[in-house]
Amino acid sequence: MIQCEVGNVAFSNAGFVVFLQENEGKRVLPIFVGILEAKSIASRLNNETFPRPLTHDLLKNVVEHLGYRVSRVEVCDLIDNTFYGKLFLEQDNKSLEIDSRPSDAIALALRFSAPIFVAEKVMDEAGQVMEEPKEEVPEQLKQEAEKKELPLMEQLKLDLKKAIEEERYEDAAKIRDRINEETKKSDAN
Repeated sequence: MIQCEVGNVAFSNAGFVVFLQENEGKRVLPIFVGILEAKSIASRLNNETFPRPLTHDLLKNVVEHLGYRVSRVEVCDLIDNTFYGKLFLEQDNKSLEIDSRPSDAIALALRFSAPIFVAEKVMDEAGQVMEEPKEEVPEQLKQEAEKKELPLMEQLKLDLKKAIEEERYEDAAKIRDRINEETKKSDAN
C-alpha cells in the first residue's frame, strides 16, 4: 500500500476529480467523484464549517457515538474503470472493515485525520506522474496579464477556464489559489 494525501479537488469537462498524491513520489491518482462528494471533500480541505452537519459529518458523528474511529481508508482495487475502497474502523480491541466508495472513504478520512492508502497495483494501473512546473504558474500568469494589458483578475479567470478545458488540473488549482489570494487582497483594501 502507498500512503497518499488529497492534493486537490478540481472540475473538468468530465466532472469532478479528486487527486491523491503519493507521499513519497510524484504519482497522482485521479478519481472522478460526484458533485456532493467533491463538495464534502473540498469543504474539509478548505476548513469550511456549516451550521448543520453534511452527510459525511453526520456519519462521522454516528461512528464516534458508537465508540469507533476511522483508523485508515484504502483505495484497494480498480475493476472495469471503477475504483473500490474500504473503511477501517477501530474500537478498543475491535476492528471492522467496511466496503466503501473511495470518495466517501476519502471524505471520512479527512474528518478523522486518518491516513489514506492506495494499493500499489491501482497506482501502477491508473496513477499518473505529474511533472513539476518550471516556473510558478501565478507569477507567469501575472506577467502574461500585464503583456495583454488585461486586468489581472480577468486574465486569471480566463487562464483558469483554459486550464480546466485542457485538463491541466494542477495548474487550475494554482490559478484558483491565486484568484483567492487576489480577492483577499482586494477585500482587505
